[in-house]
Amino acid sequence: MKKISIILLVLVMLFCSAASIFAGGGGGDRGRGGAELALVTDYGTIDDGSFNQGSWEGVVQYAQRNNIAHRYFQPPEISTASYLATIDLAIRGGARVVVTPGFLFNEAIFIAQDQFPDVRFILVDSAPRQGDVTRIGPNTVAVYYAEDQAGFLAGYAAVRDGFRRLGFMGGIAVPAVQRFGFGFIQGAEYAAQQLGLPVGSVTVRYTYTGTFTASPAIQTQAAAWFMDGVEVIFACGGGIGFSIMAAAEAAGRWVIGVDIDQANASPTVITSAMKELRHSVYTIIADHYRGQFPGGQALTFEAANQGVGLPMATSRFRTFSQADYDAVFARLVRGEIPRLTNLAEGGDPAIVPVNIVRVTFFR
Repeated sequence: MKKISIILLVLVMLFCSAASIFAGGGGGDRGRGGAELALVTDYGTIDDGSFNQGSWEGVVQYAQRNNIAHRYFQPPEISTASYLATIDLAIRGGARVVVTPGFLFNEAIFIAQDQFPDVRFILVDSAPRQGDVTRIGPNTVAVYYAEDQAGFLAGYAAVRDGFRRLGFMGGIAVPAVQRFGFGFIQGAEYAAQQLGLPVGSVTVRYTYTGTFTASPAIQTQAAAWFMDGVEVIFACGGGIGFSIMAAAEAAGRWVIGVDIDQANASPTVITSAMKELRHSVYTIIADHYRGQFPGGQALTFEAANQGVGLPMATSRFRTFSQADYDAVFARLVRGEIPRLTNLAEGGDPAIVPVNIVRVTFFR
């Protein structure tokens, strides 16, 4: 009987703990009360230096400018059921627009868009999908980014800035990560051609860590690459960036951040391949309040609509200038540089056409 009581007590404590996670609040509505703008995090926090943070900043920016109550919610676990329960909680709390960052919400939004037809959903970097069926409801917008262009700019700038031994460490080989990596190689090749560098003078070590979470193993691998001569690593995988930055700090090397401007995360971050998350989320929320919500559509934010780029104001380049950046960015906008959007099974970068750059894939 005593054992049963103890078990029940533990279960109650766990339930209360989970409930406290659901109650995460922020911005204009920190605490109790309704909020018509809501963001549900995937598994991280709103200060993760990546998708959650960038998307939340878009919510906060619009809400504060227009005096609208807003909150964020953090699910207690990574599962469709948990995401749906958290979305339901946000809606019962007054949410009319719900922002969900990342592909982990695919199935949850596929279901929620039918369960809550009067609520608007902004699914960042993916589309509602269940099994093999993808369907964007009239109350949902799927937001995509031209990661290949952001990666291209990062690779181009690195080589133009004088780096010759590059590294790419992606998280999981999902389409977005592949596009970042393949574009990175393409940009390095384009810069090498412009500079007239000899064949093989630029090298790229390339791998996927299999996770988006920081770990000692990733830091060790990055440290080994730096010790072997790699000068800068494109850390393309959310939390793994912190492990790579730690290795760079110890080795006196450089890192390229991803998704948002990560200059403040480490003095080793020379630039970041950015998706303009704040801008895109802000824009679609504004469309909602103007009565022009683009429901049922998949929108792609790219160079032509200021959806991707490098944060030149906070970059730590040695010779790559604003004029250099503006020139290559304009070529992307005009379509003079073909987009490389093909993907490969397992994320093999061998599909990227190169002549000067030599890529070594570590599976």
